[in-house]
Amino acid sequence: MSLQVEKLEKNMAKLTIETGVEEFEKAIEKAYQKQKSRISIPGFRKGKVPRQMVERMYGKEVFFEEAANILIPDAYDKALDECEEDIVSSPQIEVTQIEAGKPFVFTATVALKPEVKLGKYKGVKVDKIDTAVADEEVDAAIERERQNNARNIAVDDRPVQDGDMTTLDFEGFVDGVAFEGGKGENYPLTIGSGAFIPGFEEQLVGAKIGEETEVKVTFPENYQAEHLQGKEAVFKCTVKEIKERELPELNDEFASDVSEFETLSEYREDVKKNLEEQKIKEAKEAKQEAAVKAVVEASEMEIPEAMIETQQRQLVDEFAQRITMQGISMEQYLQMTNTSYQQMVDRVKPQAEERIRSRLVLEAVAKAEKLDATDEEYEEELKVMADVYQMEVDKVRDLMGEREKKGILQDLAVRKAAEFIAENAKESKAK
Repeated sequence: MSLQVEKLEKNMAKLTIETGVEEFEKAIEKAYQKQKSRISIPGFRKGKVPRQMVERMYGKEVFFEEAANILIPDAYDKALDECEEDIVSSPQIEVTQIEAGKPFVFTATVALKPEVKLGKYKGVKVDKIDTAVADEEVDAAIERERQNNARNIAVDDRPVQDGDMTTLDFEGFVDGVAFEGGKGENYPLTIGSGAFIPGFEEQLVGAKIGEETEVKVTFPENYQAEHLQGKEAVFKCTVKEIKERELPELNDEFASDVSEFETLSEYREDVKKNLEEQKIKEAKEAKQEAAVKAVVEASEMEIPEAMIETQQRQLVDEFAQRITMQGISMEQYLQMTNTSYQQMVDRVKPQAEERIRSRLVLEAVAKAEKLDATDEEYEEELKVMADVYQMEVDKVRDLMGEREKKGILQDLAVRKAAEFIAENAKESKAK
C-alpha cells in the first residue's frame, strides 16, 4: 500500500491510497466467494458457477464493487497509522482507479486538526461562588427527609382536605349526557396535585366518604380531546377513601431513624456538612467550566465543517446508546418525537462546535504546559474502566491498541489542562 497526502484549504486534506494488484485480486476472489452461493447460471448447480464463467457472462467488473468494499476499510486504517497528519473527521471516499490487472486507487478527503491560537489562559477572571450553607437550606434538606419518611394514614372521621390522597369514582356529563373517557373507578387523586382539570380538585375539598358530590368545570380551549374543548361539564364524584400524610416529629428519634446519629443536633450538623461538601464540589466544577469557557472565547481557530459534522453524528450516536440502555431504540424515539435523524444532527450543531472548541483549546494548553499523563495515571484509568465494564484490568489492557492508548493518554492530558486553567484562574466576587 502507498499513501500520498495533499493539503487542501481550510484544514482539509486528500489522501490518495493505492493498494497493489495482488491485494486487489485477493479482494475480488473474496467478493466472488462471498457472492457465489447466490449466483445461478443454467448448466451449473447454484453456488458452483466458476468465477471465470461469471466474469465472462457479466463482465470482469462484476465483483469490483464488493471488492472495493472489502479493500477500503483495511487500507484506510493502514493509511491512518502511516499518515503523520492528525485526522479529525470521517473520510469522504472516492474510487479513482478500479481495473483488472491494475492497482486499486481511492482517495479519502478528511479534515485535519486545526491550529489553535491560544489567548490568555493563565489568570483568567471568573466569578467567585459562595459555598456557605444557610440555615434555611439545612431546614429544607431535613424537611425533604421528613417528607420521604411520611406515612399515609387512612382517615374516616372527616371530609376531604387539601393535600389528601383520595380514591374516588367519577363520571362526567356534558349537557346531561355522559361522554367517552369521562368515567373512572377507584381512581387515585391527590388533592392539590393539579392532575385534573383546573377547578376540579378544589371542589372535592369538604366531600365526605360515600356521599356523591357534583363538580362543575369548564374544559380548557386547548384540551387534548377536541370535542370537549371549552365545554362545561358536571362530574358526579364519590370519595371512597381518604388518606393523609403523617410526618414524623422532628426530634432525636427521627434523627436516629434516618441517620447514624443519636441526636437531632448531630444529624443537623451532618446535613450541613454534606451540603457544604456538595456546594464546594459544584463550585469547583462551575469554576473550571467558566475558566475554560473564558479561555476558549479568547482563542482563535478555523474548524473545518467536516470535523463539526463528524462530531454532530457522534453526539447523536451517543444519545442513541443512552436511550438503548433504557430499552428504547433510536427508531422508536424518532417515531415518538416525530423527528428525523438529520433533524437531530442539525439540532446538536452548536453543541458539537462548542465541544470541539473546548477540546482543541485544552489540547493546546496541555501541549504548551507539557501536561502529559504518566504511566501510573494511565493504569489508574484502566482500573476505572475495568470497574465500569466489570472486567479484569488485564483484559481491558489487552483490548487497548496503540490508537486507543493514545486517545486515553490525550484525554488524561486534557483533564489536566482543565484543572490547570481552573487552578490559575482569579476569582472575584460577582457584582
